[in-house]
Amino acid sequence: MTIDLDLVIATKEDSVDMKSGLTSMQGVSDAVRCIAEGVLAEKVPERQTSKSNVRTSLKKSFKGSYGQIFSLDINNEDLKKRLNRIGHAAFIEIIGYFISEALYKEPEPISPKAENIVNNLGDIAEKIVQQLRVSSLENIHDVSIKFDHDVLIRHRINRDRQKVIASFDKHSATALHAEVGAREVDLSVVVTRLNIHTGNGRIQIEGEDETTPFGFARSYQEIATRFKKIFSHNLDHNNGIAHDKWIYLRIAALPVKLKDGRIIKYIINKVHNEN
Repeated sequence: MTIDLDLVIATKEDSVDMKSGLTSMQGVSDAVRCIAEGVLAEKVPERQTSKSNVRTSLKKSFKGSYGQIFSLDINNEDLKKRLNRIGHAAFIEIIGYFISEALYKEPEPISPKAENIVNNLGDIAEKIVQQLRVSSLENIHDVSIKFDHDVLIRHRINRDRQKVIASFDKHSATALHAEVGAREVDLSVVVTRLNIHTGNGRIQIEGEDETTPFGFARSYQEIATRFKKIFSHNLDHNNGIAHDKWIYLRIAALPVKLKDGRIIKYIINKVHNEN
């Protein structure tokens, strides 16, 4: 069973530096395989091998920037059955979701079916994100960093239709070098998204329009149920009501910052108004 994909390196010519291009191609292959094996086999390999039941294969190249067709190949009957249950459309959504999460981007909305699959992965979902940050995404950005070429991964729906799953450029590369700040900040926030299995989600700071990812300093399994419910109740209360009716949580958190000072995530340590 295969899923056809495209790798596009945006250049003005039909060529790209070979060494850098191969590094980015390797990163794309590793990222797609990591997500596929994590979702289908519910385990995250630290190393990809040729004996894996989840592999990628090069197909034809094409003109128009530098384009390479490749496929994700599933060679195990149990994994094929799981992919069939998920469906190709939802699976493609899941690939885009995990790449966005790993780059601290706001993921595109995904279908309830895809969201349910991600939520039910539990700790595996966080392990996929962490493994993507180890080397795959660094390698994908090689041509972006060295030659300022954007990189796209597309789902090849048919010969004439392709849908962008993920994009990479110099800006997204900066997310891979984020550092946790040393000083806590106090914030007033609402919870806009929450994975009840991992504790990861997004918050909106009072007075701001954008949301920011958040997580917890400890493993979610170690956190008291009472504390977890503060966040799930806040999400439930504010969902679908006018903004002036929102109830805010006052939290203390460590900011995760880029080198330019931009904050891309908060690690929550405590809530001041727990009642």
